[in-house]
Amino acid sequence: MVKLNRLCVFCGSHYGGHSRYERAARDLGAKLAELKIGIVYGGGKVGLMGVLADAALAAGGEVIGVMPSEQKSRQIAHRGLSELLIVPSRYARKDAISEMSDGFIALPGGLGVLDEFCEMALWTQLGYHQKPCGLLNVNRYFDHLIAHLNLAAKEGFIKQTRNPVVQHDADLEKLLAKMRNWAPSD
Repeated sequence: MVKLNRLCVFCGSHYGGHSRYERAARDLGAKLAELKIGIVYGGGKVGLMGVLADAALAAGGEVIGVMPSEQKSRQIAHRGLSELLIVPSRYARKDAISEMSDGFIALPGGLGVLDEFCEMALWTQLGYHQKPCGLLNVNRYFDHLIAHLNLAAKEGFIKQTRNPVVQHDADLEKLLAKMRNWAPSD
């Protein structure tokens, strides 16, 4: 059983094209605070990132932002966080969030979300850390990515195991249960 004290949440700096994304970010922030699971995220006050942080903070949760200095000038940093850590680069952010988090969840977002989530999943696959990775499949947003991962496994590019590196579910409670019960494969 994986102990989830802090989860890194990757999510968009925009709201996306459907109100379900914003609702999911709000629900995730509130639920993690209720469960006393701290959040590590990109540090922004905009888009789904801001919604997630505001919901968790309103519910009394711990929210730590990790923002590259190069983005601080382009993106509005959230000023009400438990902690805001400014790091020199996106690479340094990946190292920091990996160290600070017990697992990783992706909400809908763009290339930044995919980049950072996939790198954390790769690090799990390579054994750099042994932390669960989950896609919260809001409004079927990640269906194509999940299909691609299944194809890559079928075609022999990803090792098929009893415990796939990437867990996924449309239901938050079920996803958290899968992540808690995840174990690295042999």
